[in-house]
Amino acid sequence: MPTSYNEVMRYGPEHKAEIHQKIVKDASRRIRAEGMTGAAVSAVMRDAGLTHGGFYKHFGSKDELLMESLGEAFQQIADRLAHDAEQAHPEMAWKAIVKTYLSLEYCEHVESGCPLTALAPELARADPAMKPWIFEELKQYRSRMLPFMPGQRTADKERAFFSIFSTMVGAVEMARMLPEPAMRERVLASARDLLLRSF
Repeated sequence: MPTSYNEVMRYGPEHKAEIHQKIVKDASRRIRAEGMTGAAVSAVMRDAGLTHGGFYKHFGSKDELLMESLGEAFQQIADRLAHDAEQAHPEMAWKAIVKTYLSLEYCEHVESGCPLTALAPELARADPAMKPWIFEELKQYRSRMLPFMPGQRTADKERAFFSIFSTMVGAVEMARMLPEPAMRERVLASARDLLLRSF
């Protein structure tokens, strides 16, 4: 039984919300670095400094944690790309996104990058029950990026989004397979040059 006001406050609703968010953030980094199976409950709880038994105070199932973690990953990359786009002249916003996404620094840090480059094959093979949720995350990602895409009409911006992001995702996935930074940079630079000349 708590013996002081501080102990009562330490375990209030705000504390639970903070711990919940820490677990989600840690799991989000882990699944991008290690794959969908990387978010093992025991490992995630250990990272948060908690016991395995405390997991169900925060999540109804591992799938619930997985979905929240993927949502966090999409939110993080969308925030980063939108920030870089907003710092550029409006006509150059999409180019700022391309330069960020196809940078060697971004390529080298899978744990903080786009979940598509880290997890696309696994997401494609995900349980059918998860597919509608994954589709919603993709739609939100597209909606967040669309205002920055080249083109006058919405249809033009949508075509540009799919062309640009498909190229970037594939280039980063291929670059990450290569053993040397110089080799990775050549792949990224080729894709950057192609996209920057294409619109």
